Amino acid sequence: MISATFRILVCVVAAGFAVPAFAQEYPTKPVRFVVPFVPGGPTDIQGRMLGDKLTQRLGQQVIIDNRGGAGGNIGMEAVARAPADGYTIVIATVGTWAVNPHLYKLSFDVLKDFAPIIQISSSPGVLVVHPSVPVKTVKELIALAKARPGELNYGSSGVGGFGHVSGELFTLMTKTKMTHVPYKSSAPSLTDLISGQIQVLINNAISTVPFVKSGRVRALATTGATRSSALPDLPTVAEAGVPGYENSSWSAVAAPAGTPQPIIARLHKEFAGILTMPDIQKKHADVGAQIIGGTPEQFHAYLQSEIEKFGKLVKAAGIKAASGG
Repeated sequence: MISATFRILVCVVAAGFAVPAFAQEYPTKPVRFVVPFVPGGPTDIQGRMLGDKLTQRLGQQVIIDNRGGAGGNIGMEAVARAPADGYTIVIATVGTWAVNPHLYKLSFDVLKDFAPIIQISSSPGVLVVHPSVPVKTVKELIALAKARPGELNYGSSGVGGFGHVSGELFTLMTKTKMTHVPYKSSAPSLTDLISGQIQVLINNAISTVPFVKSGRVRALATTGATRSSALPDLPTVAEAGVPGYENSSWSAVAAPAGTPQPIIARLHKEFAGILTMPDIQKKHADVGAQIIGGTPEQFHAYLQSEIEKFGKLVKAAGIKAASGG
């Protein structure tokens, strides 16, 4: 007769082998890759680029799921509440990861409800204006904004997004006033800049550089600490007249908290491999983005520091969430 103790021992041993076996079989069905913004923006562009490669490496279809709205919070909540089985992952940006916690009453915790996988890249923004705006330098933009306080409209991907934080930091440091026009994503804000509906935009380089090179928007400066390799002749905002100004966007991938560690390790391995591919590196370099990589633990530590940093900036700039947001 099999004793109760033996049965318990068998169950414990079986449980010990269950996770590795599950991870070995993973994935057995398509993986949902959530982009918490509408199609066409830099996160969507990057997500699709990475998703195509991940499909090849996993041997299962990786399906992009655009869940735009509320500055990325709708998509993040969907992932936080998804089953922790490795079949739902998300790529999000600095605004969604580190700024939104200071602006919104969130139903999730970015540190506790997500399992970090890998930081993807860091990218400076580009300060651009519509060609009809009579300025060609940052100093000329500052002078125009001071002469016409509140008349210049600048767009962003939404309240607390990279463009909004960058714009508020710019007006704070230059003692100017421009009117913020939030969009659901950076893609429609860039479209409206090109059509002349807004005059100014600080936008992620990934989606903006091609329009700078085609002459459809006029670039005044980049927002990084050093010049962008994609636009080497363009000064930084700090060089162009606002000493100490620096703000860059970054992106990172995570899964719901509780996703088995062997699956996180598998996904990290595949994303890390993708980031070493020459075509992926070239596509990032062409738009001035720097690939980061690193371990899940390194991203988690970096996220903690960024949340602290942006908490101070949000308070200093007086950034508030949109009404009802």
